[in-house]
Amino acid sequence: MGSILVVDDEKTIADLIAITLEGIGLSCVKAYDGNQAAERIENEKFDLIVLDVMLPGVDGFSLMEYIRPTETPVIFLTARDSVEDRVCGLRLGAYDYIVKPFAAEELIARVEGVLRHTGRRGTKLKLWDVEIEPESHTVTRAGQLVSLTPHEYDLLLTLVHNRGIALYRSVLFERVWGMDADPSNRTLDTHVSRLRHKLNWEDKIRTVPRIGYLLEGEDA
Repeated sequence: MGSILVVDDEKTIADLIAITLEGIGLSCVKAYDGNQAAERIENEKFDLIVLDVMLPGVDGFSLMEYIRPTETPVIFLTARDSVEDRVCGLRLGAYDYIVKPFAAEELIARVEGVLRHTGRRGTKLKLWDVEIEPESHTVTRAGQLVSLTPHEYDLLLTLVHNRGIALYRSVLFERVWGMDADPSNRTLDTHVSRLRHKLNWEDKIRTVPRIGYLLEGEDA
């Protein structure tokens, strides 16, 4: 499998995109201007390109001329939010067009959707010795099947898709148990404790005082 090319002239934004996508097991390469991106596109193979429009040198729309012959899918991620710009980007062949500022979960969902649609990536997620297969809702650790309840599985995916982010208890309750869940009870703590034990993640799922929980990055 290739990697994701992230093209943005703002280093902090490029880093944020890369960290977000690497958090779900994708490998990212960054370019900070159009000329550098064009050189990488010419010499390397990518599964997907996340592309800004406003770039020094060759702009994002012009870069589509370099990209089209490679048949690499493109998602524009840019501050240019006019209808005309969106239409232009899609007509040039982009699969999607996301306007900044963006939510990490939206970016992940759209990237995974494009990769599934184009057949460039399986849906399996790998973190340490744990593998998650979203299509079949199965989880294995060191090759052995791990039995999770539906709520444990949903909690696991929520933590995985937000790696490195401290999630409030109320947010976790809403995403796993729904809007009517009571964040004051011990249900969440019990499910986190079970996940830690079943996945051997006692040092991976961290309690954040007065907030909730955080799944550590891969180098933790």
